[in-house]
Amino acid sequence: MSLHPNQVLLAPVVSEKSYSLITDRKYTFRVHEDAHKTQIRQAVEELFDVEVQKVNVVKVQSKPKRRGFTKGRRPGWKKAIVQLKPGHEIEIFEGASV
Repeated sequence: MSLHPNQVLLAPVVSEKSYSLITDRKYTFRVHEDAHKTQIRQAVEELFDVEVQKVNVVKVQSKPKRRGFTKGRRPGWKKAIVQLKPGHEIEIFEGASV
């Protein structure tokens, strides 16, 4: 499936763990369900003008939730942890403190 780079990367993941990885040049993104590692690498390199060293992909499982008598499930999603080569950084994440 051919996806445009803007469709591959949906949003950055904002959490304490993802911000602690920034010191290791690792950035976390929520990605399209059908995107694979090569597409994620190309999208990050094209959108942020950096060089990617490694991409790890994780499927976040859906969770059961309940409110009163109503039962349901939160949807699952896919995230990518992208490690950049030395000397490269993504500016939108800089200035974020843990």
